[in-house]
Amino acid sequence: MPHIDYFFATISPFTYLAGTRFEEIAAKHGATVTYKPLDIASLFSRTGGTPPKDRHPSRQEFRLQELRRVAKRLDMPITLQPAFFPTNPAPSSYAIIAAQKAGGGDMGKLVHAILRACWAEEKNVAEDDVIKACLTEADFDPTLADSGLLAGAETYAANLEEAVNRGVFGAPFYIVADSDERFWGQNSLDDLDLHLAGKL
Repeated sequence: MPHIDYFFATISPFTYLAGTRFEEIAAKHGATVTYKPLDIASLFSRTGGTPPKDRHPSRQEFRLQELRRVAKRLDMPITLQPAFFPTNPAPSSYAIIAAQKAGGGDMGKLVHAILRACWAEEKNVAEDDVIKACLTEADFDPTLADSGLLAGAETYAANLEEAVNRGVFGAPFYIVADSDERFWGQNSLDDLDLHLAGKL
């Protein structure tokens, strides 16, 4: 049974645009998944990336065009410049870490609910009420937003270190554990599917 380590940021627009396709592919191939939210700004600084606001204007303009095109092709609503971006991704990441440890709900649904809140609903995913609503939507106990903050912070930091050490440089990023095959971006999901099928 394949295992996939999924590195992502809860404020990443391209992670949002992955929707739940990753979970569908994992289920199709019987793959298990470990969700590893991380601090994308720190990942960029550690791996040679640049935050969107600091990029050359031509790169910023292309990013917005690409987001618009991908969202339209996938028929997903998106606000290209949401009111609460960037925001602090740590609280929502801690909630995801706590939910994964607790079990009982739908992790893919939780992650997508948080991303959708940021990129389609213009909500601040650093706020407790928003996080609790996402936990509830995914059938998790909403009080997980208030528990395990120290453990969450430790895991969040450890996810970043692991990501840097394993060659992760952006989000979403998928690593198939047994082969160390790495896939970056929502546009790599077809290749991930083919790899898991033994065709790539």
